[in-house]
Amino acid sequence: MLPGIGIFGGEDRVVKVLVPYLRDKGFRVEAFWALTLQDAQSVAKELNICFSTNKVDDVLLRKDVELVLILCPPNLHSQIAVKALGIGKHVLCDRPAGLSQCEALKMVHAAQYYPSLICLLSHGLRFHPAFIQMRKCVEKYVGVPKLCQCRLDMGPTLGKTFNWLCDDVMGGGNVTLFGSHLIDLITYLTGQKASRIHAVTKTLIPQTRGISGTRRITSTDFAVVQMEMDSGMFVSMTLSNQMARGHFSQELLLYGSKGFLRADGGTIKGFTYTRQEKEYQRTNSTTTQGNEFQYQKTNLEELKEIILYEDSEDADFLLIDRSIRSSCSNDEVHNISALFPPIYMDGLLKLLGCLREAFNIPNGREWKKESAVGLLGSGFEEGLYVQAVIEAIKESSKTNQWIKVSIITEEPDPNPTLTAAVRTSTISM
Repeated sequence: MLPGIGIFGGEDRVVKVLVPYLRDKGFRVEAFWALTLQDAQSVAKELNICFSTNKVDDVLLRKDVELVLILCPPNLHSQIAVKALGIGKHVLCDRPAGLSQCEALKMVHAAQYYPSLICLLSHGLRFHPAFIQMRKCVEKYVGVPKLCQCRLDMGPTLGKTFNWLCDDVMGGGNVTLFGSHLIDLITYLTGQKASRIHAVTKTLIPQTRGISGTRRITSTDFAVVQMEMDSGMFVSMTLSNQMARGHFSQELLLYGSKGFLRADGGTIKGFTYTRQEKEYQRTNSTTTQGNEFQYQKTNLEELKEIILYEDSEDADFLLIDRSIRSSCSNDEVHNISALFPPIYMDGLLKLLGCLREAFNIPNGREWKKESAVGLLGSGFEEGLYVQAVIEAIKESSKTNQWIKVSIITEEPDPNPTLTAAVRTSTISM
């Protein structure tokens, strides 16, 4: 029996796409939350969800809700996730894990207190068949990873009105929305984590036709990031939202001692160097016995290309694509594609499919830890690392210096001056 789901919605267009898919997979969507009661009732009525509210506790305290799907703005991620785990609900949270390391750390501690519950972030690229295959081929085609190059070019992700996506402090920008996925993916493929960061982030388009006047866009739409990894690999990552609306291209190259792997969208190619001994032009050599002709031999390296995985649209993605185009206007279709490009949407669908398999046992409250969700999923600890990298990227862009990635293990003191005074005080209560 699959668990009932409570959804905390942010982007209604995405919710309208995912709810029919979840039902098609056998999940029961029992409750829906939105920032305002009017929005919650409107979406719930359209999607035939029996319960809607704008109060977090009303969803979490329902007995028929056993799995919480958090798709709301990032400033509420930590609060809802921690409270849900404390009540005993499984949690699947959208990226990022809060707005700061402090919020992410609270999620990590809550997950550690309840190890029997699912605590996942929506880093769906880990579940995409292309990157599963790419990870398997790293040893054969790359060897020891030395260099990773990532480039993402796409259109704008903003809508016609001002919202959290326009605000860098609220979690908007391509570094948070897509860089977080790539940071997690690089660690998933290589097992290495960033130790130092140098980055430049820019907001090249501060206003649009719909967002003007006193409103200013502060979320980044261009970023160049360099990372030194803990095992010696170097990473160069470029993110840009300067292309036409609807355009998307993503390329990832992983070089090593044996060759390299290339991921162009969802197509994976392996390149290896083969050495061949070949004879070529004979040369004269003078010896004591006179001139002799000799043949020189050399080792020539040839690059061999093999297609390891070819991207194709599967049945789940085609079902979602038809649902989007039949229920949304052209502008809404572009907005959904901007927030969830095909390869990211496909990865999220694969994650939800694996989640179904994890609960596919007689008692829906339990889940198989040896399932793909348990083996491949990105937990809250990985989310804390990604958040530490994002903070280092922002700090490096401000100071124009290399910044060490520092992961906190305890929450900082909100008032260190007062605490120090209390500790040194001789007054006894």
